Amino acid sequence: MPACPEAGKADAETNILELSMPAKVYSDKDADLGVLKGKTLAVLGFGSQGHAHALNLKDSGLNVIVGLYEGSKSIPAAKEKGFKVVRTAEAVKSADVIFVAVPDTKQARVYEEDIAPNLTPGKTLLFSHGFAIHFKTVIAPKNVDVILVAPKGPGHIVRRQYVEGKGVPALIGVYQNPSGRAKKVALAWAKGIGATRAGVIETSFREETETDLFGEQTVLCGGLSALVQAGYETLVEAGYQPEMAYFECLHELKLIVDLMNESGISGMRFSISETAKWGDVSVGPKIIDASVKRRMKAALKDIRSGKFARGWIAEYKGGYRKYHALLKRGENHSIEKVGARLRGLMPWMRKRSIKGAQAAY
Repeated sequence: MPACPEAGKADAETNILELSMPAKVYSDKDADLGVLKGKTLAVLGFGSQGHAHALNLKDSGLNVIVGLYEGSKSIPAAKEKGFKVVRTAEAVKSADVIFVAVPDTKQARVYEEDIAPNLTPGKTLLFSHGFAIHFKTVIAPKNVDVILVAPKGPGHIVRRQYVEGKGVPALIGVYQNPSGRAKKVALAWAKGIGATRAGVIETSFREETETDLFGEQTVLCGGLSALVQAGYETLVEAGYQPEMAYFECLHELKLIVDLMNESGISGMRFSISETAKWGDVSVGPKIIDASVKRRMKAALKDIRSGKFARGWIAEYKGGYRKYHALLKRGENHSIEKVGARLRGLMPWMRKRSIKGAQAAY
């Protein structure tokens, strides 16, 4: 009996996916905080990642200063946490390791105005995302180390996990290594923020940047947000109560994601009903089908070619007009109003207000 062509195709795809060798995972024993002892560490920016790295490194016994522009709204917050706060240029001049914790689109200007004029041989530039280096909006001189320490979680989680004695996994990468010690510095910084408690994997600036952008756009943020909204709208437009649509398409999502996080997709399926499993494996692939994967590949192509980066930089230079309009449209969606009311009925739920919040620098 001839083999099923589709089964053969599936087997081939599985074999391709299984060819990759497992990455080495670095832990506390692989990193030496002593590498950073006696050094001055500058964190430029006090937003999501900036404040978390600064506080965790400080609590790890390291000497941290915060660099901010004059008039920054983050100055009082950083001072309140006990940091010495200086202007960005002065922080670069004083520090041995400089963490550029400002938004991707603003890094080129900050680098040109405050960082480049104060860089001297032997210093280390550190990033938590490879965007500026990979897409060459920042081009560092050859006589400084350039490294990456990228926690796989937002700053408030990086801080919370550290305080609880745990950590968020992270990626490290080395772009330039004239000192010969760049990887040791990256591992030490990762240990200082608690990442080696959870596990650290080495990557490249290119791989981190492209996979990070792809994940954000197609799955974690863009894909997931669009999927939730589309499911909610489908039920409401069919006459079901908005509250029912919210619970089924958004609220319960955390339960499923937690199960995936704890034991993978198969582990999640083990914990749900047979009916849910059958709907998962028989209907899910009809919703997220080959056409979705084709569009994912198109999105990845735009990322790898630099098209997305050029468009995002142009949007920043144009005053973020489309960006703000699209965010406002999302904030006005009925799922947000229904969700806010329902979350208000759940006093046990951890809540975060976004009113007045911003990416601080």
